[in-house]
Amino acid sequence: MRILHTMLRVGDMQRSIDFYTRLLGMKVLRTTDRPEQKYSLAFVGYGDEASHAVIELTYNYGVDRYEIGAGYGHIAIEVDDAAATCERIRAGGGLVTREAGPVKGGTTVIAFVQDPDGYKIELIERRAARGD
Repeated sequence: MRILHTMLRVGDMQRSIDFYTRLLGMKVLRTTDRPEQKYSLAFVGYGDEASHAVIELTYNYGVDRYEIGAGYGHIAIEVDDAAATCERIRAGGGLVTREAGPVKGGTTVIAFVQDPDGYKIELIERRAARGD
């Protein structure tokens, strides 16, 4: 078994595709538009769906925002340099909600950014071995 994708409902498909591709460096892998059912999908990720988990962006026609809810936490993405990634995202118009720095009580460097719909994304800086 493996994780295939995580689905996020978005209020503006193009705005979300721009964030995930331009600011986070993902690629659009495929799209589907279902006018009769009144929704569109875009699958984005860092590699093909056959071997990588991806994100499914779902736009329901006429809905421009959602309540995130207390149950949602975040998506985690490994990056080479959390501070540089935050700076690139900020320079591109993205929102950094926690600057890069060590996790409380540990040494792993993390940061948080937020997508245009308010979903939190944790950036975890790559290192040889994670102990925390």
